Amino acid sequence: MTSSSASGAPIARRVPTTRLHHGDEFVDQYEWLRDKEDPEVVAHLEAENAFTEASLDHLATLRETIFDEIKSRVQETDLSVPTRQGSWWYYSRSEEGKQYGISCRVAALSHDDWTPPVIEPGAAQEGEQILLDSNAQAEGHEFFSLGSFDVSTDGTLLVYATDTVGDERYELRVRDLITGEDLDDVIPGTLPGALITPDGRYVFYTTPDEAWRPDTVWRHEIGTPVSDDVAVFTEPDERYWVGVGLTRSQRYLVIEVGSKITSESRIVSADDPTGEFELVWPRREGVEYDISHTIDDGEDRLLILHNDGALNFELVSVSVADPQGERRVVLPASDEVRLESVDTFSSFTAVSYRREGMTRLATLAADGLKEIDFDEPLFTAGLGGNPEWTQPTLRLHFGSFVTPATVFDYVVAQDHLTVLKRQAVLGGYDPTDYDQRRVWATAPDGARIPISMVAREGQLDRPSTQGPPPVLLYGYGSYEASIDPSFSAARLSLLDRGVVFAIAHVRGGGELGRAWYDDGKLLNKKNTFTDFLAAADELIEQGYASPDRLVAEGRSAGGLLMGAIANIGPDRFAGILAGVPFVDPLTSILDPSLPLTVIEWDEWGDPLHNADVYEYMKSYSPYENVTDQEYPRILAVTSINDTRVLYVEPAKWTARLREVGAPVLLKTEMSAGHGGVSGRYSAWRERAFELAWILDVLGAA
Repeated sequence: MTSSSASGAPIARRVPTTRLHHGDEFVDQYEWLRDKEDPEVVAHLEAENAFTEASLDHLATLRETIFDEIKSRVQETDLSVPTRQGSWWYYSRSEEGKQYGISCRVAALSHDDWTPPVIEPGAAQEGEQILLDSNAQAEGHEFFSLGSFDVSTDGTLLVYATDTVGDERYELRVRDLITGEDLDDVIPGTLPGALITPDGRYVFYTTPDEAWRPDTVWRHEIGTPVSDDVAVFTEPDERYWVGVGLTRSQRYLVIEVGSKITSESRIVSADDPTGEFELVWPRREGVEYDISHTIDDGEDRLLILHNDGALNFELVSVSVADPQGERRVVLPASDEVRLESVDTFSSFTAVSYRREGMTRLATLAADGLKEIDFDEPLFTAGLGGNPEWTQPTLRLHFGSFVTPATVFDYVVAQDHLTVLKRQAVLGGYDPTDYDQRRVWATAPDGARIPISMVAREGQLDRPSTQGPPPVLLYGYGSYEASIDPSFSAARLSLLDRGVVFAIAHVRGGGELGRAWYDDGKLLNKKNTFTDFLAAADELIEQGYASPDRLVAEGRSAGGLLMGAIANIGPDRFAGILAGVPFVDPLTSILDPSLPLTVIEWDEWGDPLHNADVYEYMKSYSPYENVTDQEYPRILAVTSINDTRVLYVEPAKWTARLREVGAPVLLKTEMSAGHGGVSGRYSAWRERAFELAWILDVLGAA
């Protein structure tokens, strides 16, 4: 039973559960909260929600104001830039008042038509065909997510999959785009990424095992019973996931098998979708590779990006007929450049990479890389939708802290960029009203940590006669994922109230190459935490921040970072916002029956079988290292249907923090998953809730 403290905060009852590993006994008082089917657990979460709402009732007006601000900046009736695929231009449009997008297409004028049609938002478009209205699909459901979405080469069939719960279990369907009717083919329990073969006859899709690991690739013949579907490939090793794809050339179907550190690919001719998939390179522990099909002097070849003896990856070319034979080096590995991906087209090859902590794009030339130049000091650039093998242009996405999301077409032969669309920001937004810059902190072991910042013009000039401004410091630092400078319309509600936004690019991320990632994982994980604290210290020492006006934020694995710094450096922060936080990692990673646990052993280590890993993880696990000390204000946000970081982790963490008197609040979405609520208006309200709390903690409300 849940009781209440003198302050009215819910107090979860203590039910001791003993965990014994490697001779270490840990008594967990709140493991009983794991059973979300238990009415007492649900009642406890609802009590936490009620307490959070009551505690923050004074922010109700501010929340509504921020929601209105976000809404007022967004062009609600809008559409994406059309993307050419086959004989059609595909795009998604939104309508004012509707939560979700509407997927549409119009016919291309000719085979050589590569200029996107001009379609006015909200205006009737002659010849428009609505493929899928997600608003109609979501009707009657509190949550909606669109997973797979693939159109046949001839444009007559659509494969799509939807999730109406938030647990990432998608129901796959096939729609006849001539009649607009769904066929009888319905496949439950699939994962995103299903595809339809070029001949329009088969659908390939993946399903998970009981631990929610994608383990099996299936082939479904359209129009036949699902019970007749063929399991094309099943991966028995619990460390590996599987996926299925199609080369841009549509010459080969590809099965990809991967762990966090090892990968393997198999291919079969797309003309023979029922044939046997042939191995490209056999898996070798610690070797990762990705393949792209190309044609060189009439020969089918594969460009393979790999790290076999090449820390930051090398690009080689091999024959499709003998992929394990001669390797021709196309781009050698470099200490300064981390090669990330390669995309091949009929007449050119695009390469995505990192240099000096920033994303870069280039085309492959005879003498190396021909980089596409962008003229901002901090930015994010990447490839957009480029489905066509023969297209002469390259669709790019660009943005920065001050430049809204921008879509370019790059004409490769002419080395020319054309702006197709820049995200509209209503209300008189002027990028010159804001400054962005990068500073560097020094970690305890001497590593230099980049910090990217944005603020209203003049606020980053030091020293300030008005003292340090309020600061929101964001961090992640896991899975080699990089948190790059990008634009946020919602963030303007902070910046325009004088808040500085900063990102600490800590180790465990991928900003500075593979070594940067390796130095923040496994038995180096604590570097992630000390890097973040070093970034906070640097901002404080340089006069950019002060502990009483500094809030930290992180989500998912970044929530682990938040839990760790709450224990080891609480004096640096006035508040900590932890979204879907991974704060009970040892309990989760010890249990191979939980979703994705075994796959995660390459990231965190295997504490079940390795005593050193167990001891190391226990030494930083946020839940197990809560102590009787003064904590900053903490807000934890989670979702009951999250299959990646279970709601029980922040629920247990909150209960333990409350034991030592920490000012902690827990908010649980009762019909959502790892990504939070669905629908743009719901997402804006959720972010307004968080921003109002941040502003309140910072004294900037």
